[in-house]
Formats: sequence, C-alpha cells, structure tokens
Amino acid sequence: MTVAWTGRYLEAVDDDGWEYVRRVSGMSAAVILAITDDGEVVLVEQHRPALGAPAIEFPAGLIGDEDGAGESPGATAERELLEETGYTARNWRALGEFATSPGMSAETFHLFLATGLEARHAGGGIGNEKIVVHRVKLEEIAAFADAARARGCAIDCRLIAFLPWVSLA
Repeated sequence: MTVAWTGRYLEAVDDDGWEYVRRVSGMSAAVILAITDDGEVVLVEQHRPALGAPAIEFPAGLIGDEDGAGESPGATAERELLEETGYTARNWRALGEFATSPGMSAETFHLFLATGLEARHAGGGIGNEKIVVHRVKLEEIAAFADAARARGCAIDCRLIAFLPWVSLA
C-alpha cells in the first residue's frame, strides 16, 4: 500500500492497484436524522466545492475535528446538530455505523436519530459554512428533493432512506 498524498483530513491510497481515499487517522463522521415533533425532517443546504453546487444533506460533521481525537460520535452529533441547525434534542438513538462510498472511500459515518427537538438559535454553521436549514414533512421529501435538484442542488444519497415512506406515484 502506498499513500500518494496526505492532507489535513484526507489521504489518497493505492492498495495494489485499488485507488481510494480515506480519512486521516481513521477519522469518521456523525450524521443526524433529526425529526421534529411535527414530523418534519431537519435538512441542511450547504455549498460543496467538490460538487461545485449546494447540497441537501442531513446535518453532519467529522468526529474530533474540533475537540480532538477523544470526541465521541454522540458528542459530535450533539455539537453538529446545534451548530448547523440551531436545535438540541432530548432523545438520541444510535442507529449504527455505515460506509459512505465503499468503492472509492474508506470513510464511515455513525448515524443518529434525534427527536424531541428544541430550537436554540437559527443555525447556519460556523465560520464560512453558510448553512441553510430546511424542515420538510416526511411525505414531502421527494417533492422537496425534486425542487432542490431543479434549482441546481445535489442531493445526498442518504435521503434515499426515506423512500419507503414516500409515495413514488
């Protein structure tokens, strides 16, 4: 295995002809499926330079990117939900660890369900993130995604998880 280059958060690897990227130091991410008491899913919209477009996503962040390597996935989820959306949650449930794109990346994420949400501030992220917060009813996810795509947004594939609840007619 050869490491072609290492950056702050990523490194490119050639493992016997198989090229992929991985997070430096095995860093993972926390992703939050936040649902309001009114049955709305809290989504974020943020410009993603890799895509050259804004993306519609679940709130998320790298574990330990701000507080060091000792930060737990749950602590990261709580921090990111508040930073990005302005919400805190009374109820948290870990749903498991998942691979992001196993053919080209070693990245994994820890998925959390957050309910009992309480708005603390408007959200928007930190620094230059310029995050826009959206609250979307479960049954309106498909229409919301279509409208966002029509205005040039990329759609995070994790939203596919809602297809069992969405009418595709």
